[in-house]
Amino acid sequence: MKRTRGGFGAGDRGLATVWAAVTTATLCAVFVAVLALGQVVSARHRAGGAADLAALAAADQALRGVEVACGAADEVAVAQGAEIVRCDVEGEIADVTARVRFGPYVPEVRSRAGPPEELPPPR
Repeated sequence: MKRTRGGFGAGDRGLATVWAAVTTATLCAVFVAVLALGQVVSARHRAGGAADLAALAAADQALRGVEVACGAADEVAVAQGAEIVRCDVEGEIADVTARVRFGPYVPEVRSRAGPPEELPPPR
């Protein structure tokens, strides 16, 4: 039995290979985008944790002076794999901005720490 060239679907030969290649390329692109987004989120969380801990360390040493407080913040940030971009201490309140380098991403996070506000007396 011989195949005829003009039958139903004769112009679709090899189309499944093209669709498979396009689908595979699209799925790979989506996978790369999801991985990149995960790296961005991870870098942001690392910067946030480092900024929070550095601000707490600076607030703990705030009464000893700005240099001592910011030195403590810098020590903690370096231990977390971050660097201090800005450190400001006013009274007992520390305001610290930390940066983490994670591949091409360099998020900066600001954090404040100090004593809790006093609550009004109960009625």
